[in-house]
Amino acid sequence: MKKSEITECSSSSSSSKPAATAPPISPIGSVEFTTDANGLEKVVLRGPRRSTAEVFLYGAQVISWKNKLGEELLFVSSKAVFSPPKPIRGGIPICFPQFLNNGMNERHGFVRTKFWRIDLDPPALPTSAPCSSCIDLILDEQDRWTWPHKYEFRHRVALGYEGELRLTSRIRNIRPDGKPFTFTFAYHPYLFVSDISEVRIEGVETLNYLDHLKDKERVTEQADAITFESEVDKVYVLTPTKIAILDHERKKTIELRKDGLLDAIVWNPWDKKSKAIEDFGNQDYKRMVCVGAAAIENFITLKPGEEWKGRMELNFVPSSYCSGQLDPQKALLGAAACS
Repeated sequence: MKKSEITECSSSSSSSKPAATAPPISPIGSVEFTTDANGLEKVVLRGPRRSTAEVFLYGAQVISWKNKLGEELLFVSSKAVFSPPKPIRGGIPICFPQFLNNGMNERHGFVRTKFWRIDLDPPALPTSAPCSSCIDLILDEQDRWTWPHKYEFRHRVALGYEGELRLTSRIRNIRPDGKPFTFTFAYHPYLFVSDISEVRIEGVETLNYLDHLKDKERVTEQADAITFESEVDKVYVLTPTKIAILDHERKKTIELRKDGLLDAIVWNPWDKKSKAIEDFGNQDYKRMVCVGAAAIENFITLKPGEEWKGRMELNFVPSSYCSGQLDPQKALLGAAACS
């Protein structure tokens, strides 16, 4: 480990000032800088009890998120490659300036395969909620062959006082020639589940979605909730600010909240596609689902000097059961007992 620090993280604080070493379980929170087994630099955020988040400087990618019980909530492929310049299959990749192949750039954009640096003097986030620990990263390198625009991408990863994971991204146009640029954006979380056949997603019923298995055909969701029996590759548009991912077998729910991101992605490759993906295990699809906040259908345009901000929060909620059946309403409220 290179160094560690304790920090209170809010809109007016920075995680750049070193302090005393924190114990593994801290009610305050700590930030550690270290290197993983593959030689990639990473930041370890520690929150209440055993909650943690691990963030690679490569791609600014959260690769692990554990709740207060120390349970892993993110999925990483059994065949993931931790060797730049290849992207890492798992955790929470950031897709910018495009999602999939919807643009002139490489698939899902280039920021997930860039080395970010720690932002030692991040500007304040006026609406930022207090948190137990956080790290601010920045990417502002310009490569006209990759993307011919001058930009500044600031990204904060934070752990809240209940172990919730918050991602906040700010993108600014700093082109000197007065020209705007456009982009799409997505957080692409790989969530760990016990059994994909026991998972349901609530909050997008009756909404329109773009079906990427049918050349982005626009379809209206007819199901009461999303369940999985085959490959799913959808972008739901104009979604609510809260979506719930219910894992019946684990009796647990991940609640996704978002701001500035109107769309939501849902993906599981199922068995056939899994075998065709080089860095994905044949059986990995059973233990994961991707559900993330995005801005895809309508391109975002920034004039010089303008800044866009998007935010996603993931919160772990123990689900409540009545007579062995999940009560979705109480799961979302975090109730501990059945009435």
